[in-house]
Amino acid sequence: MSVKHPPVQGTCLCGAVRYEVAGPLTMMVHCHCSMCRKHHGGSFATFVAAPLVGFRWISGEDNVASYASSEKGRRFFCKSCGSVTPTIMKQMDLVICSAGNLLGDLDVRPEAHWFVGSESPWYEITDSLPQHEEYPEEFGATGVTRPPVEARAGVVAGRCLCNAVAYEISGPPIRMMNCHCTRCRRGRSSAHATNLFYKLDDFQFVRGADDVVIYKVPDAKFFAVAFCRHCGGAVPRISSERGAVVVPAGSLDTDPGTRPQAHIYVNHKANWFDISDTLPRFPEGPPL
Repeated sequence: MSVKHPPVQGTCLCGAVRYEVAGPLTMMVHCHCSMCRKHHGGSFATFVAAPLVGFRWISGEDNVASYASSEKGRRFFCKSCGSVTPTIMKQMDLVICSAGNLLGDLDVRPEAHWFVGSESPWYEITDSLPQHEEYPEEFGATGVTRPPVEARAGVVAGRCLCNAVAYEISGPPIRMMNCHCTRCRRGRSSAHATNLFYKLDDFQFVRGADDVVIYKVPDAKFFAVAFCRHCGGAVPRISSERGAVVVPAGSLDTDPGTRPQAHIYVNHKANWFDISDTLPRFPEGPPL
């Protein structure tokens, strides 16, 4: 007798793209590869798989854009807000969803960390999950090698996934935070966002400023996201009213020389993600 699983709905940040997944949800993994980090803008991406037969688009399928990130893979995202959208794998009868865009509590937990050989310098894995340098050996697959970016003294550099947008920062960060609010989780399509804040005078786009799309949540005072129109990769967002720039850590190419100072909005944390480090935790925003 088959067990019926209640459907789980998913949405992008702006709500244009909506979908439904009937479980069982399986194979939840954290991926630390540089392409996932650049596409999502976070310290890592978290994916979950489900049978394709239980997936359906509710709305906005025509608002999904894609970018060929390699010869074998494509990345899908909402054209309006940049949120990562599901990947349909017909040959495997699976759909792969970003866990950060699934609504409500999930009955699945992460099983492993993949591509820890590409782990960012600012993120330390502190849980006890299995770790794989690339794909697990049983997959019989290897990742795509991307050339490293040479670090320059006094300059922090970053770019989007397709390289159309690139930027440089010449000053120290104001702060670096892991944010677990629902907007950040949907906007970054991940367990949480890791954002750095810099003075606007210390930031410049090297190329591609005209390729940056900004989506602002209508009822938010400041909250907005920025992404490359070509690949959907997260990029810095200029906040002129605050004289600052918000940099998604996943877009960095070089070590910013700082580390996250706290977890904020943990009252809104995803139920499937456990905070296992010793950083300070704040139920809502950080102290002023």
